[in-house]
Amino acid sequence: SCHCGDVRFEIDADIDHVRVCDCSVCQQRGALNFRVTDDQIRIHTPLEDMTLYQWHTRTAKDYFCPRCGILPFRRPRTATHLWTVNVRCLEGVDLDAIPVRHVNGRELD
Repeated sequence: SCHCGDVRFEIDADIDHVRVCDCSVCQQRGALNFRVTDDQIRIHTPLEDMTLYQWHTRTAKDYFCPRCGILPFRRPRTATHLWTVNVRCLEGVDLDAIPVRHVNGRELD
């Protein structure tokens, strides 16, 4: 969930890595990202109850909790059919045990 618990979700996936992107928004957000398909995520909070942020090409959809400001998941610009989950919002995950892949998002147009 987000920090305050208003945005709740679950995923069914083996998290074998996380992605750290160096684009301006990801770098400032500091999320550890993992992509899942529609059938691997259950979003318990209606999307319309969240704040939607879009910038640049307005293709990506970043969903934030309007109360605490945490971004638990998003639809990425380069794979709009997937969800990118902020692994830091998942309970019971040992973040130190997950390999990190660096993504050069600054080079995207």
